[in-house]
Amino acid sequence: MKTSNNKFKVGLVQMTSSHVMSDNIRVADKLIRQAASQGAEFILTPEMTTLLDFESKQAMEKISTEKKDTSWRYFASLAKELGVWLLIGSIAIKVGKKATNKSFLFSPEGRKIVTYDKIHMFDVNLPGEDAYRESSFYEAGTEAAVANLPWGKVGLSICYDLRFPHLYRALSHAGAVMLTVPAAFTQQTGAAHWHALLRARAIENGAFIFAPAQCGKHTNGRRTYGHSLIVDPWGTIISDGGNEIGVTVAEINMKLVVRARNRIGSLTHDKNIVIQTLP
Repeated sequence: MKTSNNKFKVGLVQMTSSHVMSDNIRVADKLIRQAASQGAEFILTPEMTTLLDFESKQAMEKISTEKKDTSWRYFASLAKELGVWLLIGSIAIKVGKKATNKSFLFSPEGRKIVTYDKIHMFDVNLPGEDAYRESSFYEAGTEAAVANLPWGKVGLSICYDLRFPHLYRALSHAGAVMLTVPAAFTQQTGAAHWHALLRARAIENGAFIFAPAQCGKHTNGRRTYGHSLIVDPWGTIISDGGNEIGVTVAEINMKLVVRARNRIGSLTHDKNIVIQTLP
């Protein structure tokens, strides 16, 4: 597949993952192939691609250690077959008595380039909904991740990480010009904050945002917001996946990163802030 250092096509996969891993892998396979058929060279799937069974004891019986997990190897082979860069937004991987919420980035040769464990755990109390306690099921990651793509460096994050702008600042200072945010935002928080937060992270860092999302009502009763977004470095929404299962493909022009950062060079203006504590 021919690529340009300045332009390429990105594809976002939007799903309604269930508690049945085989069904989710089948749907993801179909949608990834659809994105590739539309010319996407970098394809991304949402958080919890293979299993959305949030904080469930039964989920621990379904998942495996990274060494034994077969799903990521399946997607590695698919990346090689299609000749695309492929980010699987996240897969639950067993670590001891808990799991990690882990992104996998594969090259067009099917190599596992980098993984990233979600750092910030979604422990919240939402009005009208049950409390979410992600930390009771998942082990938080401790390291951020940046990888080289043919068009520039990409910084990885997952869902709730979006609310912590210092993570994206660190990724951008490490050279990231693209930021990935695979997510399963709740319907309530998505409607209130999803678009605003993604545009803010793009504007703050002069970087492209690729945010594939879960959507609709899942078999565990949870509702997710959808609206997979591609946002340019000036904060303009290039595409919005709406609230249905499907694929969004758009052309990316990396020259827009240089243009945005030349206009507003805030990445070079960061200061160490000293706060006065008054009696």
